[in-house]
This record gives sequence, C-alpha cells and structure tokens, in this order.
Amino acid sequence: MKKSKVSITDIAAQLKISTTTVSFILNGKAKEKRISDELAERVLKLVEKVGYRPNHFAQTLRTGKTNIIGLMVEDISDPFFASLAKHIEDVALQRGYKILYCSTENGKKRAQEFLRMFDQLGVDGYIVTPPAGIEDDLSALIANGKEIILFDRYFKNVATDYVITDNAESAYEGVNHLVKQGYKKIAFITLSSRQQQMTGRLKGYERAMRKYDLPAVVHKLAYSANRAEYIEKITDIVKQDPSIDAILFSTGSLGLSGVEALTHLDINIPDQIGVASYDDPDLFRINRPTITAIAQPIEQLAQALITRLLNKIAEPSKKARKEKQEIIIPATLIPRESSRRKA
Repeated sequence: MKKSKVSITDIAAQLKISTTTVSFILNGKAKEKRISDELAERVLKLVEKVGYRPNHFAQTLRTGKTNIIGLMVEDISDPFFASLAKHIEDVALQRGYKILYCSTENGKKRAQEFLRMFDQLGVDGYIVTPPAGIEDDLSALIANGKEIILFDRYFKNVATDYVITDNAESAYEGVNHLVKQGYKKIAFITLSSRQQQMTGRLKGYERAMRKYDLPAVVHKLAYSANRAEYIEKITDIVKQDPSIDAILFSTGSLGLSGVEALTHLDINIPDQIGVASYDDPDLFRINRPTITAIAQPIEQLAQALITRLLNKIAEPSKKARKEKQEIIIPATLIPRESSRRKA
C-alpha cells in the first residue's frame, strides 16, 4: 500500500501548533516572528524524521513566486561563464533562490525557446547574455512585468538594466602594454559581431593603434562552439602574415585557441609573437609561458547582477526599479610571460 505524503498540516497537528508557525519556521522566519529556538528545533527534527517535503507548486500558487532565477549565457561550459554562474548561484542560494541555467550558443532561435521556457516556468527573474535579434522578445517580457537584467552586452532600445565590463578602455590598455614591450605589428583577433562587448573592444584596440601611429590589423572570425575551427583559422592568419609580432585576442576562447595554434606552429611566445587575451581561465596561469590576460572581475560582476536583480524582485513597487541602470565595471590587465620579450 502506497504511503501517504506528509503535509504541513500533519506536522502542525502532531506538535499541536498552527500551520502558520510551521510555515514560518520552514521558511527561516522563526527569529523574525519571535518563535523560540526550542520550538523551531522540535519542528525541524520532526520534519526530518517524517521526511516532509514542501509542495513547490502549491507554494508558488500561494506566494506567486517560484524562487527560481533563469540564467541564460552564451556557453555555460566556457570558463568565464561557468565561473560567473557559480558566483551568482552562491549569492542566490544565500537569498533563498535557485538558478536554472541554459546556453544559447549565440543563437537567436535557441535563446527565444529558452525565454519561453523561463516564462512558462514562472521564474522570478532573468539574467541574460543576449544574442542578436531577441530585442522584441525581451521587451515583451518586460512589458508583462518580468524582471530582466542583461549581462556582457545590451540593446539600446530595450528598457532594462545591464552590467558590462569597460571593454573599450581595457582593450586600449592591452595594446598600450604590448607597445611598451616593444611590439609593433599587433593583430587583433576577434569575433565577427556587432554586439557591444565586441565593438567596444575593437574601438579600444583601434584607438590605441592610432595613438601610436601603428597599422590596425583586424581579423574577425565567425562564432563557433567548436574550438578546432578557431585554431585552424588562427593558424592560417599567422601563416599568411609572418610580420605579425603580437596578437590581442578578444575572448578567452579565442585566446586559448590562439595559444594552441601558435604551439602547433612551433612559434616561440613571446619572442616571435607576443600574446595577450581577454579573460583569465586557469590555463593562462599554468601554461608555459603564462599568458597575459585582461581579466574581467567575475565575482564583482556576478555580485552586481544578482544583487540588482533580487532587489528589484523584492521591491517591485519602488520607482527606482523602473529606472534603467547601467553598471560598467573596469577589467584588470595582468601582465605575464607571454608579452615579456627577453632582454
């Protein structure tokens, strides 16, 4: 015979207290509601003993909240996004929220499907790294009262908050560093994209090259989830232009691919070609030579994203939540062996 599921009413009846008291204790509000530690301990011990599990669907109907945040990034397996997601999850859990992850692989259709899924599941808020073409989808959700914050890139015509790195300034500093190390023919290998993070980094590179009156050498690669394609294309670039003496890569994935391509070509880093790259995956620190990085402050970015979103969810009536907030956080140049020529 199937064992009947224990309810919050059963817990309350057995302890001869109200269901409201049990609910307060299970939701971590015992101290707030001045419930004694002794009673709270009795409730929690009984809950563990009988194996009580709250009905999430019923809670959602009662409170109107799922306590779930939808996190949509380009590629959750990418070290940058994976680390960001972990920091977001840690903060969210402290505030009683869980994270639902997905990867768009920079695809419009895939992103639209995930936005619909988040909406159907009734997530309380969205953190989105948006691919091109989903402006209308985001605006429609915002018009329906959904709390959304964009990350890494944004749309000027979408009325919501966003958190980004200061891309132009950090790329400028990257080139400035390479020039001071004696490099002259500095190539910029980036993605063929009109998104703000890529265009910002390109602008910073071009501004620095103009400052030093050096020729801009820009190579734009199509986005790919397959790093082998990047390695092949970077290999071709270096073979076709042997005058390149340094490369600035606009993403960590391109940087990792570039280091592998140069290694396969048996090119000495940094004496033949200096290397600097956005992001700072672990391999940059343990590679020989170590790789100069433009490190985005992942923990600070994650904190800004989840704190801003949860505050908007918690205080939906406040006028401030409707004001579009732009949060721009500086990146940090970390000089290492890959851009340091031997004297």
